[in-house]
Amino acid sequence: MVEANNAKNWPTVPPPCVGYVWRYMAWGQYARDVAAVADQIAAYAAQLAAGDDGLDAWVFDVDDTCLSNLFYYQAKQFGAYDPVAFKEWASKAICPGVPGIAQLFQTLRGRGFRVFILSGRDQQTLASSTAANLAAAGFAGYDRLIMRSAEYRGMSAVVFKSAMRMQLMEEGYRIRGNVGDQWSDLQGDFVGDRVFKVPNPMYFVP
Repeated sequence: MVEANNAKNWPTVPPPCVGYVWRYMAWGQYARDVAAVADQIAAYAAQLAAGDDGLDAWVFDVDDTCLSNLFYYQAKQFGAYDPVAFKEWASKAICPGVPGIAQLFQTLRGRGFRVFILSGRDQQTLASSTAANLAAAGFAGYDRLIMRSAEYRGMSAVVFKSAMRMQLMEEGYRIRGNVGDQWSDLQGDFVGDRVFKVPNPMYFVP
């Protein structure tokens, strides 16, 4: 219910659900569900033709869309978000890639689409480690890594990401697809022609 945004205002995964979430994430069903999303994206992209002007674009989120934080959250028993602890984790640049997403990313690039990585991570403290982690996980060749600068701190994810997508569209880009693990990645303004949600029952970002 939380994953579908029907049950709200849970600060943590309820204790009776911790084992269920871990089994879903680690025992194969999560990977199968992500693969199904990737298949849908690939099928949709195959119907599109990137224009010769190089302005047809896709937007990808980072955390638990491109890079997996499963081991961090599992160690915390899927507890409440701790910004200090998460920055320490992310700065290590050891997040594995979400299964199949790097291959999808390269497929889109090979079809002539520009790919932008849009993250709510703090630019000042995590830019270099995020770029290194993305490269290590197979996400090489994106057009721009866009992160939360100081002027956007404290803004909701919906407001921040809407503003960043607006900037891309003002530059002339056509957002043909938008991929994220949170509804807040995919809501707001300038979301693109079509959105695709990667499953994530570990946490919810408003």
